[in-house]
Amino acid sequence: MAQIFEVHPDNPQARFLRQAAQILSQGGIGAIPTDSSYALVCQLDDKAAAEALRRIRGVDDKHHMTLLCRDLSELGSYARVDNKQYRMIKTATPGPFTFILEATKEVPRRLSHPSRRTIGLRVPDHRVTQELLALVGGPLLATTLIPPGEHEPLNDPEQITARYDKQIQLIIDAGACPMKPTTVVDLTADPPMLVRRGCGDPACLGLELEEAEEE
Repeated sequence: MAQIFEVHPDNPQARFLRQAAQILSQGGIGAIPTDSSYALVCQLDDKAAAEALRRIRGVDDKHHMTLLCRDLSELGSYARVDNKQYRMIKTATPGPFTFILEATKEVPRRLSHPSRRTIGLRVPDHRVTQELLALVGGPLLATTLIPPGEHEPLNDPEQITARYDKQIQLIIDAGACPMKPTTVVDLTADPPMLVRRGCGDPACLGLELEEAEEE
């Protein structure tokens, strides 16, 4: 059964987040709040947890997983970013955007797209997420908490508990999150391509983004 931590969204209890970080460090999978919607997360370097994350989410290895990073300096360790890309990311960070970028060797090959060697990265603007990442000491592998066969992310911690209590190890309940996933922008395309329109407003990026069909 999942351990549930009820925390304040703006002033989360540190002791609960420390316990959550410990569970993740031991191979656990968690449901956590973000500035877009709840997400499923696990440690970046835990192969078994990453495979379980994909099974729970119902996606294959062609689905772009996302690294939740604390800031842009951390993001730069896991993706190759040129000056133009960096300026665009900076305008929307932190915030509800996921950027698809070329992965560096710091990202295990099994986590990047199998043919493109790309990965999704983002810096969330949520106090709970940020403090958890600080305790973990590095990025977390994440995917939007959308049940298999559905199109909308789960927003209610009670619903998350009812559906995933026996599949994951922890749930951080910080109340409701927005009902939209992140806006996804592929920065490896020229010009950059809007993969998914979500919580973030693409207009803030200052580009006329061509919209692609979702995978």
